[in-house]
Amino acid sequence: MIVYEATKGEFVDSVFSGSITDEIYEMYQQKIGKSGKSQIMSWENSMQYMYRVLEDSEIPDDCGVAIEFTIPTTSKRIDFILTGLNQFQDDSVVIIELKQWSEAQKVEGKDGVVKTILGGGLRETTHPSYQVWSYASLIKNFNQTVDEEEIGLYPCAYLHNYDFKSDDPLTDEIYEDYYSQAPLYGKRDALKLRNFIKKYIKYGDNSDILLRIENGKIRPSKKLQDTLSSMLDGNKEFIMIDEQKIAYELAIKMARESYLDDKKRVLIVEGGPGTGKSVVAINLLVDIMRDEMNSCYVTKNTAPREVFYKKLKGGRFKVGWIKNIFKGSGTFIDSQENDYDAIIVDEAHRLTEKTGFFKKGDNQIKEIINAGKFCVFFIDKYQRISIEDYGSIGEIRRFASEFDAEVKQIKLASQFRCNGSDGYLSWLNDVLEIEETANYDGFDFDYDFRVVDSASELKDLIFEKNLENNKSRLVAGYCWDWISDSKDNSDVHDIVIDDFSMSWNLGNSKTWAIDEDSINEVGCIHTSQGLEFDYIGVIIGEDMRFDGEHIVTDFNMRASTDRSIFGIKKMHKQDSDKALKLADAIIKNTYRTLMTRGMKGCYIYCEDELLHGYFKEKIR
Repeated sequence: MIVYEATKGEFVDSVFSGSITDEIYEMYQQKIGKSGKSQIMSWENSMQYMYRVLEDSEIPDDCGVAIEFTIPTTSKRIDFILTGLNQFQDDSVVIIELKQWSEAQKVEGKDGVVKTILGGGLRETTHPSYQVWSYASLIKNFNQTVDEEEIGLYPCAYLHNYDFKSDDPLTDEIYEDYYSQAPLYGKRDALKLRNFIKKYIKYGDNSDILLRIENGKIRPSKKLQDTLSSMLDGNKEFIMIDEQKIAYELAIKMARESYLDDKKRVLIVEGGPGTGKSVVAINLLVDIMRDEMNSCYVTKNTAPREVFYKKLKGGRFKVGWIKNIFKGSGTFIDSQENDYDAIIVDEAHRLTEKTGFFKKGDNQIKEIINAGKFCVFFIDKYQRISIEDYGSIGEIRRFASEFDAEVKQIKLASQFRCNGSDGYLSWLNDVLEIEETANYDGFDFDYDFRVVDSASELKDLIFEKNLENNKSRLVAGYCWDWISDSKDNSDVHDIVIDDFSMSWNLGNSKTWAIDEDSINEVGCIHTSQGLEFDYIGVIIGEDMRFDGEHIVTDFNMRASTDRSIFGIKKMHKQDSDKALKLADAIIKNTYRTLMTRGMKGCYIYCEDELLHGYFKEKIR
């Protein structure tokens, strides 16, 4: 998506007449929503500088200009793009990251990271050249038109308030890999930037390239489970951007420091669905092992581990090695202190106090921190979906303090799932009444969300989508009992709604998410959490309804075979307010998690007619 699109001549006229900021803001409101004052001021400032750079007759008036271009499959936007043809008549795109910075500091020991004033304080962020290089790489990776038509991408960064010195921290040799690929220009470099543009854009294209890129076919986003083997072989399958890169570099630095000085360190990485928590986690695992540190990747949920096992078996990795690297959260009961140099805990919100049916051990968080010199916990408080889920930032900090561990915390925000739509996730939080957000009236990104009129229609839609690549699935809230005869036979149907009937996922498979025939089974939260699909179809049962004013939940409508709220009725007798609040959070979190498994789209069917109408109204 492009917020503002014009030719260079039109852009220059708009800046000269003083209307450019109003034009950008008007289009921004139409396509994205309201913008903050700081964003508006940055447009006002930066566009004046770009006007001066482009005021040259050798830069053709009919070359294309795009402002605020959304990078495919992410929520990130590129500030300024110019398109045209070079001297050989080749398609060229100059990508310019605009910065208001006036000072910066070098950061040692972290690749591609600097410090500057952001949000009123000195903060770490990615080097401008790394940032714009990573954005250009994402466009090339995901936009099929750019790749197949060999459209040249030429990134650079323009820091128009920054006065570069001869020994400037931003041009230190530690960043050379990035600024050699994406040059830096400061307040005295307008002529150099102009020459950079003229090197690649000699003839205009009347925005034709912008049109082709905007309408270009987007490649499916890579799924972690499909690229795991390649990543363990050392291949860079995912380019980390912005706060992902900051989190990764911080974790690597802390792990190395703990390895050298034996002091315990804990990093808490907070992030919602699709923010790349698992991608950062696997990248960390690979690179920490490359440093010859004893490390492991931990999840409470069995499904992701089993999918990883199945994906890796049969290759060069031995089963014993795989099992030692990918562990359950209850395997540290008997561990000695600092048995591991680094422990990477994904889905830390699913950690429990005790382990297993017999409630072994002391506390999983405590046992993990005891076992690792460095521990990183990836957590999302809105994905706690069981009464036994114990993992929280507060508890991690409490046990880290008991071990006198240094603690740092960072948050991931950029969206990579749901077609990069932060707006969809914010809208979903608001609609489910998990938290109030600015997206109460909808979202504007290209994410395929639909409310269908019957479970059969939902099934037909998902089955049709699944024909493309076997990466679409049906899931449901746990409102139907798991009939014992159906555990090994998908012909025995647990879920019956009017003319729709299907079985739950079979009990003999822990890899439902990737099994060839599992399209014929309905998955649950336990077989889908932590995994990704192209399209997800969600059946919302009677445990969540709309009463005409608010979303209401009812734990009595959950199946008797549902272990995630086992004990809630006893708690309700002892403390009804506590039980109702906990059950409400579990039910809403479950549906939020299910409704964020789809990378391209989510379709829902609601058993409750009022809830069906509520969702229809909300997307209207």
